[in-house]
Amino acid sequence: MEKNSNEEGELKVRHPEKINRPDNPIQRKPDWIRVKAPNSPEYLETKELMRGLKLHTVCEEAACPNIGECWKQKHATFMIMGATCTRACAFCNVATGKPNALDPHEPDNVATAVKTMKLHHVVITSVDRDDLADGGADHFVKVISAIRSSTPSTTIEILTPDFMKKDGAVDHVAHAKPDVFNHNLETVPRLYPTIRPGARYFTSLSLLKRVKEVDPSIFTKSGLMVGLGETREEVGQVMDDLRAADVDFLTIGQYLQPTPKHAAVDRFVTPEEFESYATLARGKGFLLVSSSPLTRSSHHAGDDFRKLRLARQASLKHAAE
Repeated sequence: MEKNSNEEGELKVRHPEKINRPDNPIQRKPDWIRVKAPNSPEYLETKELMRGLKLHTVCEEAACPNIGECWKQKHATFMIMGATCTRACAFCNVATGKPNALDPHEPDNVATAVKTMKLHHVVITSVDRDDLADGGADHFVKVISAIRSSTPSTTIEILTPDFMKKDGAVDHVAHAKPDVFNHNLETVPRLYPTIRPGARYFTSLSLLKRVKEVDPSIFTKSGLMVGLGETREEVGQVMDDLRAADVDFLTIGQYLQPTPKHAAVDRFVTPEEFESYATLARGKGFLLVSSSPLTRSSHHAGDDFRKLRLARQASLKHAAE
């Protein structure tokens, strides 16, 4: 079973809740998914910066296949509130357990990293913090505020937990006016009990709808993994649900199994099927769709944000004609 050092330097099992699960052999990846191991000078510089500021990235913690490409371009997705999650999703490689207290210096440290890296667009995500009264909502707000104070021109995208049973948390974060508010549905409702057991589909959907009610100017975004056993009809229904919640941007990517203890890959979806999903989603009215085997929530986020703004402008112009 995979081990790692926790936030206090102790060696601990990374996924204690999965120790007694039977192994699911990891399948050989098809040619269209293979990526090169990260080793560029820029990758090493980014890693050194994160360690120096005691920051975590979802790129590392979730074993993202795009880390080499993104860090070479000095793009990174910051993961705030520590590296230990209070939930245990069957697909996720982030460590689970009891988290430490929030680091009061983290908002300023994130802002320092954003300024040092000269980021025009930054993505901020987090672990689930069900142990906190507000789920970490106020910490998100402090990070947004620190970045705005340090580099006012940087646009900010957040990828939040569902804030389940945390009254007022979504409103508090939305009032901070991030440029993009992302929350991933991850999979179809039928698979939630096995893939995302700590979450509820309609709680996540309601979060996205609520953001638009609080501030319609905020772009909303959500993502799906495919290859977990879902059907095309189920994916189409999720698209309809997201459009009913006025979500602007949909990402669809291939699920990749982190360890033998995680959920097995049901199948590798072909690039042609991903393009078919993109066509279907565009037809349903999303402003922007990213659908490919290696698509991830924050992959090419800066370029996608520019496309989102242009797409909204074109839509408003068309509506006025």
